[in-house]
Amino acid sequence: SVTKHTTFIRQFTFFLRIHSSQMALEIAVKAAVGAPTILGDCPFSQRVLLTLEEKKITYNTHLIDVSNKPQWFLEVSPEGKVPVVKFDGKWVPDSDVIVGLLEEKYPEPPFVTPPQFSSVGSKIFGTFVSFLKSKDSNDGTEQALVAELNALEEHLKANGPYVAGEKVTAVDLSLAPKLYHVVVALGHFKNWTIPESLTHVHNYVKLLFARESFEKTKAAKEYIIAGWLPKVNP
Repeated sequence: SVTKHTTFIRQFTFFLRIHSSQMALEIAVKAAVGAPTILGDCPFSQRVLLTLEEKKITYNTHLIDVSNKPQWFLEVSPEGKVPVVKFDGKWVPDSDVIVGLLEEKYPEPPFVTPPQFSSVGSKIFGTFVSFLKSKDSNDGTEQALVAELNALEEHLKANGPYVAGEKVTAVDLSLAPKLYHVVVALGHFKNWTIPESLTHVHNYVKLLFARESFEKTKAAKEYIIAGWLPKVNP
């Protein structure tokens, strides 16, 4: 009977493992501005969604209207920040932390970026926001963004097509939504495009935007524009 008991425990553990791997993760992300039933423009939310898609993890999406946050959401995310993901009954904020946990809990396929490449492109989003909000064409914000894109160009030229070579890693899944904002928002508000000379950056953007996971998780352009409008013209 001990053997029977051991077999039962083994089978039950196996069943639990299979069952828990099939249970969908819960994720709360930003809804579109003015369209609370449509996926919104938060690049950090998209980064997590991209990771879930690329790892083929089943998930349920809760769209949060950030101008009218539901009570349950404020209870699980007191700061009202998205994205948050529910791991083992506990809601976890911060896309960096979430992506790290996804990597730990769902190691296949691996998206760990080699440490020496993990900060590639990390200043692009900040310089983009400064340039987007700038009302003075001589304040150096455009040059700062171009300098960051030039640095990415040099890196991709030496290591591409993705940041760490042939395979997509976490750093690419973080950069893809940010570059989408660069392209859409600057195109709309400043009639600005990434310089043609940055051929590796252009190729990189094309590769990222063509991924099935990206197509599935990106916000429509009009919602990217609607999201930035109050910040560009306060």
